[in-house]
Amino acid sequence: MSLLSPTRPEPNPAPGPALPGPAITDGPKGATPASRTPRILSALREDLAVVVARDPSVGSGREALLHPALTALWAHRVAHRMHGRGLRIPARLLARWARRVTAVEIHPGAVLGRRVFIDHGAGVVIGETAVVGDDVTMYHQVTLGAVGWWSDNERPEGDRRHPVVGSGVILGANATVLGPVTLGDRAVIGAQALVNKDVPGDARVLAPTAVIKEPGHRPKHMEDVFTVIASAGSW
Repeated sequence: MSLLSPTRPEPNPAPGPALPGPAITDGPKGATPASRTPRILSALREDLAVVVARDPSVGSGREALLHPALTALWAHRVAHRMHGRGLRIPARLLARWARRVTAVEIHPGAVLGRRVFIDHGAGVVIGETAVVGDDVTMYHQVTLGAVGWWSDNERPEGDRRHPVVGSGVILGANATVLGPVTLGDRAVIGAQALVNKDVPGDARVLAPTAVIKEPGHRPKHMEDVFTVIASAGSW
């Protein structure tokens, strides 16, 4: 199978059984750790195939090569391996190049599972101790960050500062997840949501939407809860 002609998987594949990976010892049950790092060519093929499968604006593997987030993911796959082998400076240089080219900042120490899809890519930030499971989808301006040095400097050395994201999670545009929290498998974090607590698997975290005020009228009371909160489709 050519790297440029990936098979088209299902648009929203169900996460498969997890392989041994980083341990998750806190947070809600049901958060599957990221799979053990696959072989580099296998990971690159899967990343390419996922772009074709999940981005309706991409029609082929060759076109997917121009997807900015794909460049960021591929650079991270290499930088993470370098980081794990003690080549921290070269790994940071590669991550910095990827950030400059794609506007996606992924620390080389972050663990990304298989078939991670970042749509658009602009403004995505993933911190050093973050763990992202398999089949995760995130949109632009997603942040998987820490709460701040004033708090993190008090943590014991080696403690996690960034989120663990379970398999099959969807993070909408401008979703912000801060601190050593855990998002359970298949959770949906809606657009604009701010999360600083654990989220159980299959849960929905939805942010308020804007209230429409027509000229000369008071804002309308919206009784339908789904009209006043952002949904997973509010990208």
